[in-house]
Amino acid sequence: MEVPRLDRALNSPTSPCEEVIKNLSLEAIQLCDRDGNKSQDSGIAEMEELPVPHNIKISNITCDSFKISWEMDSKSKDRITHYFIDLNKKENKNSNKFKHKDVPTKLVAKAVPLPMTVRGHWFLSPRTEYTVAVQTASKQVDGDYVVSEWSEIIEFCTADYSKVHLTQLLEKAEVIAGRMLKFSVFYRNQHKEYFDYIREHHGNAMQPSVKDNSGSHGSPISGKLEGIFFSCSTEFNTGKPPQDSPYGRYRFEIAAEKLFNPNTNLYFGDFYCMYTAYHYVILVIAPVGSPGDEFCKQRLPQLNSKDNKFLTCTEEDGVLVYHHAQDVILEVIYTDPVDLSLGTVAEITGHQLMSLSTANAKKDPSCKTCNISVGR
Repeated sequence: MEVPRLDRALNSPTSPCEEVIKNLSLEAIQLCDRDGNKSQDSGIAEMEELPVPHNIKISNITCDSFKISWEMDSKSKDRITHYFIDLNKKENKNSNKFKHKDVPTKLVAKAVPLPMTVRGHWFLSPRTEYTVAVQTASKQVDGDYVVSEWSEIIEFCTADYSKVHLTQLLEKAEVIAGRMLKFSVFYRNQHKEYFDYIREHHGNAMQPSVKDNSGSHGSPISGKLEGIFFSCSTEFNTGKPPQDSPYGRYRFEIAAEKLFNPNTNLYFGDFYCMYTAYHYVILVIAPVGSPGDEFCKQRLPQLNSKDNKFLTCTEEDGVLVYHHAQDVILEVIYTDPVDLSLGTVAEITGHQLMSLSTANAKKDPSCKTCNISVGR
């Protein structure tokens, strides 16, 4: 007799038998063949009545774990020995149809008191929508399983990286930051039309905009934090900003103390690469008490502006002095509007290197330098 809906998740005709992943006190069993049918030696017996989970609740969601609980009728409840949890990424209608589909995950757990924690960075990614359904099972003396009907399907979304995860990224970034070089200006490259638009429609003030989805998939600033991107990297031989840029031939330069001073806070935002040898560190500068400052204070590790591995502001003989890390490319987000009158706009003499653009760039999930042991 076919087990009802056991093959619900195997929606790809070419899917192999799914891998049953051990979690908590998980046991591995073979569930179905490549067509989604119960195999001859699957170890699942003809269905007998067991309580069907209902009113499923998901709680304590992190980037790579969640707690799950449900209600059950008391009938035959004492016969339950295991739970089958069917976890799948929610299908994205905009995803590449030629991309290999994710293999559905069946978690087989011994019946423990609820709520039960499901944790695993190998099958849970941050900021990702999932569907989950539950089945109760009773393991027989001969090794066969009697199973209930599947529960209803519940949807949930995993969380962003927490401060703990970002601190792990921060520590990895510190290892390769390199020595500090002196600099004096922040700069922002754009096309001429951008600056013309700012003058005409925004009263000469560049406005914060929502950060794109470049960098780590779990970064809490992607798609949420509003700010203006600046660079501060300098050429080793000149100590000045490079003349090339991927973002446009016109550059706004502003004295460093106008953006980064004792009245601002500094935060670590992300660490990533784009399948290249060089790495990027995203930092956030927010005026003390501003909306951007409050956003970052809740989500990002704060850095000591005078003493960190990436960007510092110190005082020497009554003058503010600035240094940036040499061996990483810093992307600095300033969270308040910036008036063009505070700096200068001029055309650069170099090239526009589009290949270096990080707009919506995806992080290399295989890089050991900039990844941590949670969902990418």
